[in-house]
Amino acid sequence: MGRGRAKAKQTKVARQLKYSSPQTDFDRLQRELSGSGDDDADQQDGEEPWNADDDWRR
Repeated sequence: MGRGRAKAKQTKVARQLKYSSPQTDFDRLQRELSGSGDDDADQQDGEEPWNADDDWRR
């Protein structure tokens, strides 16, 4: 019985996603696609990359 309000909210959110056009940061997208982003900045000092421990596959 209490589904009416939840369904109305889901419908509202779905409608917003369908018809809205979010602003795109084209400069950030260009940096990400060109590979000159700050991806390595998130890595902690002394931390190895995620694929450094691939010895178990060999």
